[in-house]
Amino acid sequence: MAPLTREEVAKHTSDEGLWTIVDHKVYDVSDFQDAHPGGSVVLRQFAGKDATQAFYNLHRHEVLEQYSKLCVGTIEGETPEVIDPQVGDLSSVPYGEALWLTPQFTSPYYNSAHRSLRKAMRTFVETHIKPEAQEKEESGEYISQELIDKMAEANILAMRMGPGKHLHNRKLLDGAIDGKDFDFFSDLIINQELVRANARGFQDGNMAGMSISLSVIIQWANDEELKKRVTEEVFSGQKKICLAVTEAFAGSDVAGIQTTAKLSDDGSHYIVNGTKKWISNAVWSDYFVTGCRTDGGFSVLLVEKQEGVNTRTIRTSYSAAAATSFIEFDNVKVPAKNLLGKEKQGFTVIMSNFNHERWMIVCWVCQWNRTVLEECLKWTNQRMVFGKPLVSQPVIRQKLARMITLVESAQAWLEQITYQMNHMSYQDQAKHLSGPIALLKTYSTRCSQEIADDATNMFGGRGLTATGMGKVIEHFQRVYKFDAILGGAEEVMNDLGVRQAMRFMPNSKL
Repeated sequence: MAPLTREEVAKHTSDEGLWTIVDHKVYDVSDFQDAHPGGSVVLRQFAGKDATQAFYNLHRHEVLEQYSKLCVGTIEGETPEVIDPQVGDLSSVPYGEALWLTPQFTSPYYNSAHRSLRKAMRTFVETHIKPEAQEKEESGEYISQELIDKMAEANILAMRMGPGKHLHNRKLLDGAIDGKDFDFFSDLIINQELVRANARGFQDGNMAGMSISLSVIIQWANDEELKKRVTEEVFSGQKKICLAVTEAFAGSDVAGIQTTAKLSDDGSHYIVNGTKKWISNAVWSDYFVTGCRTDGGFSVLLVEKQEGVNTRTIRTSYSAAAATSFIEFDNVKVPAKNLLGKEKQGFTVIMSNFNHERWMIVCWVCQWNRTVLEECLKWTNQRMVFGKPLVSQPVIRQKLARMITLVESAQAWLEQITYQMNHMSYQDQAKHLSGPIALLKTYSTRCSQEIADDATNMFGGRGLTATGMGKVIEHFQRVYKFDAILGGAEEVMNDLGVRQAMRFMPNSKL
């Protein structure tokens, strides 16, 4: 494209040739007038003129990227100033990335393999996941098999189970990291990068059911053939799995579960009857890790999709893409070998699995909080009010300072706990970290509540509008509460954290 002068642009003010300048680039919006969401009048107001300040007062930079084909040249002797991010790039906004990813800071927790994994995972998310996530979040459609297959091929499904032998001899994201080097900080990276699709309903629909249920099979299946078959089917994307514990009768109160599993007289199988509610991904799952009441106790069974297993979706306040479901088990026959762990010891199975689930939710929440902080920093820097950027207002800087404090403190606590996970066995994690993880989950979601409130106020009407500059804020203030409930409500988490601390109190009076 040949360089253009501002004088040439000033001549193009008619409907047949309407040009405008944004960030030193010239855009021909003649044929775009009828399609412009804000109407044609505003385009004509800036015909032949520089609209840079007005544009960024209303829009994200990504809008220009979407309409790059309208660009007909650059102003002669001038260079665009706005950073044009490329796929996989780090954010240049202060606090837009965790400190370990910021050039001027270092961290003892992360190494070059972690950085390689971060780059590869973000590239995958931005290339393959985010476009579908945004589309499906809006339409309410479920994740495509095509995307599941891509994640399976890259071994992302296997990585979502955390570190372990299941990752050995697997090529992870085209060799970004060796399976034997994959630790809980790698797990943290995978989870936080997945959140960057900015679609909370689809986020749960993107195999969240697998991430909180297959781990139970890997850790507690008694039949090795069953464990191998189910694990490989799910890792390959051929089959889907979900965790079916919560009921209308019992949420965090697992002991209150009413679904029953009666062992046959010959001991060969169980007959399962009952219902489950608010189960992520159940409507299209092939396997159900199911909490049941057995004779005199609580047990966990792997139930396969068959006659008598009926599912239907439940409407919630976030996207139907999550596939939140109701399940009915009506005289379902389950082989006795499908028992996970020991009979009547299902509480241990479920509770130990909750640790990783709750830690994973914290990873998500911390990234969501940071994303909103970044949006607020960008918005207040480019939004002009009374002739000055919004950030020039002291009250706004106070709100931003509080957001930064909440975001960084939660991430630091998360990384501290993750370091402990790297140096503890599965059993020790269950013993020593269930309380701290529960407390951190509550802290991070309380941070979300405050951040959502202040962010919405900063964006004003745009913070309530599902499109445009405030769409991330609108989405966040509508869905952040899910993480305060899923995996255990805040009050239950706080109680668990204190009760565990009390178990380690010394017997003598202090």
